Amino acid sequence: MRAEPESAPYARLGGEDAVRKLVNRFYDLMESEAQWQTPLRAIHPQDLSESKEKLFLFLSGWLGGPDLYVQRFGHPRLRARHGAFPVDDRARDQWMACMLQAMREVEMAPELYVHLRDAFQRTADFMRNR
Repeated sequence: MRAEPESAPYARLGGEDAVRKLVNRFYDLMESEAQWQTPLRAIHPQDLSESKEKLFLFLSGWLGGPDLYVQRFGHPRLRARHGAFPVDDRARDQWMACMLQAMREVEMAPELYVHLRDAFQRTADFMRNR
């Protein structure tokens, strides 16, 4: 296993516990806010356990920590894995709203917030398929 550099977003965020906290808060927001129920919530399974775990595994590596998702499932192939789900501008915007709120609630340096906000926005834009 490779050592994660202290400068990686994963380490700067606080490692595994902080990434789990971010993922859990993201899904809590997605479930609790009626304005995000359609289409964002509608494209997720009723039981979010597997979705939470997969996002945690993915974000660990994406943020520069352990490549847990790749070790377990292989290359993420984000667009291909989401191709069956309608990801339009509205779903993208709802996803970003939940993630940005979750990021605001997890302690992080302002420059890390800006870096992650921009990186998540690029990824969310890339995920649109409608």
